[in-house]
Amino acid sequence: MKTRLSILTILTAGALLANVPTAAAAGDSPSPYADETPAQRDARMHWWREARFGLFIHWGVYSVPAGTYDGKRIGGIGEWIMCTGKIPMARYQEYAKEFNPVKFNADEWVRTAKNAGMKYIVITSKHHDGFAMFDSKASDWNIVQRTPWGRDPLKELAAACRKEGIKLGFYYSQAQDWNNGGSECSGAWDPAQKHDMDDYIDKVAVPQVKEILSNYGEFPAVLWWDTPCDMNKARADKLVALLKMKPGIIFNNRLGGGYNGDTETPEQSIPATGFKGRDWETCMTMNDTWGYKSYDNNWKPTQVLLRNLIDIASKGGNYLLNVGPTSEGLIPAPSVERLKEVGEWMKVNGEAIYATTASPFKKLTWGRCTQKPGKLYLHVFDWPADGKLAVPLASPVNKAYLLADPSQNLKVESGAEGKVVTVPSASPSPYAGVVVLEIAGPPEVTATSSRIRQAADGTLTLKASEAELIGNSIQTETKGNGEPSIGFWTDAKDYVKWPVLLTKPGTYNVDATWACAPGAEGSEVTLSIGDEQYPTTVVATQGWDDFVTETAGQIEITKTGPVDFVLKAQSMPHGAVVNLRSIVFKPAN
Repeated sequence: MKTRLSILTILTAGALLANVPTAAAAGDSPSPYADETPAQRDARMHWWREARFGLFIHWGVYSVPAGTYDGKRIGGIGEWIMCTGKIPMARYQEYAKEFNPVKFNADEWVRTAKNAGMKYIVITSKHHDGFAMFDSKASDWNIVQRTPWGRDPLKELAAACRKEGIKLGFYYSQAQDWNNGGSECSGAWDPAQKHDMDDYIDKVAVPQVKEILSNYGEFPAVLWWDTPCDMNKARADKLVALLKMKPGIIFNNRLGGGYNGDTETPEQSIPATGFKGRDWETCMTMNDTWGYKSYDNNWKPTQVLLRNLIDIASKGGNYLLNVGPTSEGLIPAPSVERLKEVGEWMKVNGEAIYATTASPFKKLTWGRCTQKPGKLYLHVFDWPADGKLAVPLASPVNKAYLLADPSQNLKVESGAEGKVVTVPSASPSPYAGVVVLEIAGPPEVTATSSRIRQAADGTLTLKASEAELIGNSIQTETKGNGEPSIGFWTDAKDYVKWPVLLTKPGTYNVDATWACAPGAEGSEVTLSIGDEQYPTTVVATQGWDDFVTETAGQIEITKTGPVDFVLKAQSMPHGAVVNLRSIVFKPAN
């Protein structure tokens, strides 16, 4: 087989830097949860685990330049413009005089989230530019004292959330602060930024965290730390000790200083199998930025957003989906439109998301599965053209129906590889139709349930999201239209495996979907199908975001039964191997 693959983007400018530190010992930890029992933890995390879906809000002074400085568009993400554009402190602080969100309506924001089916909100109380979005006594660099608007939006959001029954959490950049003197891990481009970090921790971070823990009633329910640059244990101890002020608060894994926190926080990606034994939450943007950029119109389709939610829930995680409001206080219309469409699906199918646990199946070719005691929710992305939905389930099924129409009983028969559900000719939703199977006891899956299957016509689709990634660097990332791709493949020893159950031998055309910047080509990789090997060379497309699909060649599949499709690197001349969305095998006839 001869195909063209790609090299991945090695460096990414994420708004939020993932951090998975080692745990602090309970005996010397000031954390309020150092001696927490499993039962106490389960009770504390209960609402969060049931919620599954939340709204992230990145809002601040950076929405004034909106991605443009000194007449030039600044690359990267909107909330990092001060750093990326190397804007001097005095010049950046002038933007506060133009930050006048007269169109902000807290009730409207919260209703938008609630109508989308979201159960909680996390908003940036202070991002890396150090601008406090609340009335702070610790620094006058805040929305009340520096803007013509002069109001505390967190108080208004807290009141609206209280009224609507939505939980409210606060993001707080504890380490980086480009105006108050935090860590210089992103550099210092203005002499005015020079400051002692311990002095900043004591005089700004600690008192501000006290303020956000004290001034908003029962909120925040979540404290979302970020970028733990230079956060040694002594510094982190001062902040984590403050959590005792808010019993039951949940905090993430980005504080630093050895604190694991309560939740893992993968960013812009969905882990292939979730996090065993850990609560986790994927945060993602709707376009390419977190903070508002006026010219970022690369919006993910509603189908992608919804299927991300389903995929995450099927792996036992939460989905924190971001909006970046304007300096006028408006959530961009494309975000509102997508949230409304998501909400319409959730009104019908929310039962299959809220309070569910991870799928019992390792692989499903047609979609995803979530479950509750006695029920399996089959989220069908690829509705079967022949009306036969194959489910690798050994358990007897007492009842089957569409969640959109519970009155319509569906026929269930036993098949060679489990159960076959007869479904209507058309899906009840363009995003995902949900079939409910009522069973007695825990689900028993068939022996081949972990393997990817061929479609009824023989088509075999190997997606990045369904691959087993073996190694220390390689992982999936989401960019462009929101479809996951394999990336971060910077170690040639890492490799990719798709466990497949072959049922239809024959001649197949091979389509590959990839992107590669010119100058990054040249890696040699081999696709192995059992003991058969097909070498291939990486060549360029027009750029990292220029994903193309081409027929790479034709192969003969002679095997049947369980077979592993494995992609390995033979050479890596430019420091990375491949960025790949999918390989699809289509019957030649």
